[in-house]
Amino acid sequence: MQSFKVGYMIGSLAKNSINRKLAKALVRLAPKELEMSEIGFADLPLYSYDYDADFPPAARAFKDALAAVDAVLFVTPEYNRSIPGGLKNAIDWASRPYGTNSFTRKPSAVIGTSPGSIGTALAQQSLRGVLSFCNSPQMNAIEAYIQFTPNLISDDGEVSNEATREFLRNYISEFHGFISRVYTAIPRQRAS
Repeated sequence: MQSFKVGYMIGSLAKNSINRKLAKALVRLAPKELEMSEIGFADLPLYSYDYDADFPPAARAFKDALAAVDAVLFVTPEYNRSIPGGLKNAIDWASRPYGTNSFTRKPSAVIGTSPGSIGTALAQQSLRGVLSFCNSPQMNAIEAYIQFTPNLISDDGEVSNEATREFLRNYISEFHGFISRVYTAIPRQRAS
């Protein structure tokens, strides 16, 4: 099996986010062929096309981090039936300036958790629409709407429920297979 670098973006900026716990669980459960690293975006200012001629350092570093990975995993909460504003802002930065969209032909997957019974289903659908516009091939199955219950995932990413742990292990394994299939059909374009 091929190895890939996967950047993961946690939609919540909260330090104690349950989606951060989910991301840590996925890192723990990932196959050894996936090198996982967080791509943070908390330092990005609000996007404006006024920056397109000269990105600030935080935005350049963010785009460089995206260029260094083969795929992106989005782990997002649901805010008001959509994705958090900070995540949308980060995607806007990544897709600009015109002609330098960081998500073009880069495989992606979406997952999230919430205390609600439908998890982050609506946020995920909203994010999928944005990623479609950004020309990112998306893993559409397995869908993963995780209802977070107390103590489901520890702060260091240990999953207490065996069925959930195996589901997440399968999910991240499927993402590995999806990345392989995408790059079989569309060869990787490495940044120079």
